[in-house]
Amino acid sequence: MRILHTSDWHLGQHFMGKSRQAEHQAFIDWLLLQVAEQQVDAVLIAGDVFDTGAPPSYARELYNQLVVALHAAKVSLLVLGGNHDSVATLGESSALLHCLGATVVPAVADDPAQQVLLLNRRDGTPGAIVCAIPFIRPRDVQQSQAGQSAEDKQLGLQQAIHAHYQTIYQAACARREALRMPLPIIATGHLTTVGASASESVREIYVGALEAFPTSAFPPADYIALGHIHRPQLVGGLEHIRYSGSPIPLSFDEASQQKQVLLVDVDSLGLMAVTPLPVPCFQPLCTVKGDLDKLAAAISAAAAQGSADKPVWLDVQVQGDDYLSDLQQRIQQLVGALPVEVLRIRRERGAAAANLQASARETLAELTPLDVFERRLAHEQLEPPLREALQARYRQLLASLQEQDA
Repeated sequence: MRILHTSDWHLGQHFMGKSRQAEHQAFIDWLLLQVAEQQVDAVLIAGDVFDTGAPPSYARELYNQLVVALHAAKVSLLVLGGNHDSVATLGESSALLHCLGATVVPAVADDPAQQVLLLNRRDGTPGAIVCAIPFIRPRDVQQSQAGQSAEDKQLGLQQAIHAHYQTIYQAACARREALRMPLPIIATGHLTTVGASASESVREIYVGALEAFPTSAFPPADYIALGHIHRPQLVGGLEHIRYSGSPIPLSFDEASQQKQVLLVDVDSLGLMAVTPLPVPCFQPLCTVKGDLDKLAAAISAAAAQGSADKPVWLDVQVQGDDYLSDLQQRIQQLVGALPVEVLRIRRERGAAAANLQASARETLAELTPLDVFERRLAHEQLEPPLREALQARYRQLLASLQEQDA
């Protein structure tokens, strides 16, 4: 059996004022082509099919188009809920989509047997048993207890997730015994594992409770298809535990990653092979750095990736300590008519700011808030009226805070 493992589509993402609709449409068209060419039996989306709990109508339409197209191709679809997904939104259409060959598991079920699924090949014969485990919310597997420390809660949640995986895996083994067929067992998950390399668009999902799940706590499934981390990678160096990563860059620090989906081949003996399929770049993103003298060349180089109908989205990081009130206008002058679009401009402080921070760490206990502000202000080249206005505003803020504390 051949399964296509993907995750973290984030349909409906609003990226710094830009819609990703065209990119997601292009990706789905490409995906359906791969499904046909590679003779895929089933598509598995390991969480975060949507970016928000209330996705825009076009995102729902893309989702429905995928379901209909895979049904027409006689390809099964399994969708797991992620931390971005709404349980209600995914669940509302699950019964209808089941009639079209799609199985949706939005949340942990009360009955473990409901999370054990039989995945069929194109010809309708059983191909694998799936431990369909979506994003696990703490309230699904754990009850808070009075007096617990943060460490107790973290350990308790880890143990509860481990127990849930073992319960579902044992139910899958029982299902295989009942069928009397040597079927491989696939497990899923949407969580952070120990050692996983994340990116800036990945949201922390167990704030203050569980930072990462240990690889050793997974059951001995033949393949474990994970979501949540957007960078494609093996977990713990193990071939059979993988993050597929997101199919499009969801933040600028993902722009240099080669996005991919995974072809997973399994048979009665277990995992046969995992083959990454590189996803084309549907919208170029680029980060350029330097002072104003160097940025012109960097922006021109980045523009080579774009075209008139598909300009490069730019993240501009300006290096230097000089205060520039017209920085945005200067960047736009550098851009000119090049096929680029600046989505973000950031300042990177140089040696002066680093020296200031070092000084502040050494003498902070001896300084008043006004002293710290004045020392920071001294490193900016400001016109006297603006400097005086900032000083007056800061004094007003300090006075207001002191009145609240009185």
